[in-house]
Amino acid sequence: MSDAPRLVFANANLLDGEHEARPRQTVVVEGERIVSVGDAPYTAAPGDRVVDLAGRTLMPGLVTTHFHSTYHDIGISPQPLGLEAPPAVLAIVAEKNLQCALRSGFTSVVSAGGINAFIDPQLKRAITDGLTEGPRMVAGGHGLDIVGGYQDTGKWWWELGNQGSCRYANGPDGFRHLVRDEVRRGVEMVKLFPSGGHGVHEEVETLTFTRDELRAAVHAAHQRGARVRAHCPWKEPMLECLAAGVDVIDHGDRIDAEVLDAMLAADATLVPSAYFIHLMLNDPTNAVGATPVQMAPVRADFENMCKRLPEANAAGLRITVGDDYGILLLPHRPHIYARELAFYVDHVGIPALDVLRWATKHGGELMLEDVGTIATGKLADLLVVDGDPSRDIALLQDDAKLLAIVKGGEFVKDALAGERG
Repeated sequence: MSDAPRLVFANANLLDGEHEARPRQTVVVEGERIVSVGDAPYTAAPGDRVVDLAGRTLMPGLVTTHFHSTYHDIGISPQPLGLEAPPAVLAIVAEKNLQCALRSGFTSVVSAGGINAFIDPQLKRAITDGLTEGPRMVAGGHGLDIVGGYQDTGKWWWELGNQGSCRYANGPDGFRHLVRDEVRRGVEMVKLFPSGGHGVHEEVETLTFTRDELRAAVHAAHQRGARVRAHCPWKEPMLECLAAGVDVIDHGDRIDAEVLDAMLAADATLVPSAYFIHLMLNDPTNAVGATPVQMAPVRADFENMCKRLPEANAAGLRITVGDDYGILLLPHRPHIYARELAFYVDHVGIPALDVLRWATKHGGELMLEDVGTIATGKLADLLVVDGDPSRDIALLQDDAKLLAIVKGGEFVKDALAGERG
């Protein structure tokens, strides 16, 4: 370690993102990184800030991996998604939503795409350059779909030149061109829509892309260092996507033993995003306006997911958190994001420690950065919580219990008393 002043968290109840809590731990931060973790006493040097946590929890910053930065009170409306406001206005919406996530303890965000005007890559640059505050980002772009596909639902006679949050192509060459252009503009996680479904009844449950289109899109992304996520609730499209090399399966409503085996073999990630469906199915106002006939298959898919998630978790599948915040019933609001974590514990029956692992270690693996766990050499993205979230995960929803948020060794929120050596 150098002679630079250090930030020291002493007497911490340490949740490191991988293991059960360890009491009486000391974590030392120098600059943006963790330089020491253990139970050895620390001798403070002049200028150090030493915080005695007195048994409060120190844990990694949270990671949400399905985030639509520009979504704001999206409901049932006739206009194409992504055109509800001018791009500059949507950029301000995105900035506010990203700051909301950061100040709720989510120090990292993986975009779920559906973003018009390449706002995510531009905001990532602004955050990296220090022009605005925000979490770390894996930037997304438009959703990519076929002409007449799941996302191509606008009135064809409108003949809109700007198609909003999605772009459309046909044929392998068409998708190669779109993917190359997305990556050229800063997209790091390409979003495909090779099937419909998730929260809506769909007559077609097969792959809507051709196999060649799907493989061309994935290859073009991987060739340029980007990754691919796919909106993919149905079984056949999931298997096709996994065979094509898709990195992230969004929703996965019809997951079964065969799909689970394929995901494990492919080292893919599942982002179930089931909390919104739970809210929709239990909404007494029926804000989505669905009939019982329309909701029956949605409920069946939701029940399948709730059954399969514990199996997938026990099998060691990489599962992460994140949902369609900003749409009907699920607004971007302070500390609302952690309700999803409590849902997986209270409704689905996943152990709290495992859900915390989804929201830290697993999410960090999707970030491809040194985040998600607390260990020597990792980036110092940290939370201090008054209480133990592995025993009461609802603590993460309480601003008064979230005493500190640290990103890269710098405080975003600081309600701690600290001594200086």
